[in-house]
Amino acid sequence: MNKMRVGIIGFGNVGSGALDAVNQEPDMEAVGVVELIDAPQLKSALDVQKCAKLNQMKVVKNIDELDNVDVALICTQSRNVKGLAENILAKGIHTVDSFDIHNEIPQLRRDLDGIAKQNNAVAITSAGWDPGINSMVRSMFLAMAPKGITYTNFGPGMSMGHTCAVHAMPGVKKALSVTVPAGMGIHRRMVYVELEEGTNFEEMERKIKTDPYFANDRTYVFEVDNVDTLKDVGHGVMMERKGASGLTHNQMMKFELKVNNPALTSQIMVSAARAAAKQQPGCYTMIEIPVIDLLREEKEVLIEKLV
Repeated sequence: MNKMRVGIIGFGNVGSGALDAVNQEPDMEAVGVVELIDAPQLKSALDVQKCAKLNQMKVVKNIDELDNVDVALICTQSRNVKGLAENILAKGIHTVDSFDIHNEIPQLRRDLDGIAKQNNAVAITSAGWDPGINSMVRSMFLAMAPKGITYTNFGPGMSMGHTCAVHAMPGVKKALSVTVPAGMGIHRRMVYVELEEGTNFEEMERKIKTDPYFANDRTYVFEVDNVDTLKDVGHGVMMERKGASGLTHNQMMKFELKVNNPALTSQIMVSAARAAAKQQPGCYTMIEIPVIDLLREEKEVLIEKLV
């Protein structure tokens, strides 16, 4: 069996989880990690467990330094995805990312679609758990009850996208954004920051609250001495739909997850990488991917097992 050769772009929580997931897949092999941070500096920023994983991998600064990559898992914050994906797709390499700025996804999909088609490659964007798997569940809810309302309630838990957005702001040393559900799809964002010396808290608070990640939710910002004492990467979601099937009302549906956020995101990206090899050139979101393409076993075997 020819194994899919996977390159991992970025080695934070998601990148580390992606390496774990790839190593558990018999049809894949990890061929290296691409990190812009110098290896010694990167290792000094990682815990002992992640550092041990990295020591077993080839670490480079450019994907061109890795041999025969079939697919690149872009495990960086969302605002870096577009440039990285465009560059990698231009080399004819498939990409999978977990871009999570919901209102920007349609335009990103259009932008990557053209580049992917020009280079006979496939991009799967927003392949996390929301957007991603939860998007697929919302689609199934809609198929089951075309009229109605779906409420997506996140948390309580750490949002990686929101946390990375704050951490990347100049003046922020460390950050944590916790999503707290208020019910009926309404959320509160609790943001905890360690600031660099000389950074004005009131100005940083205003900047965070007006950032697109936070502008649509009630956000509370707190300055703390040590963000690490607050971190817990657990997260969850409760999705509920009340609607009508044909002329029958009061159809109630519920889907719930309690998860390790980066681990689930990583696994979904790895499954999406498998699906990328089965699509025609272009860019896809998860709701466009046949579910069976995410799975390793042969189609006939899966049909016998799962139908």
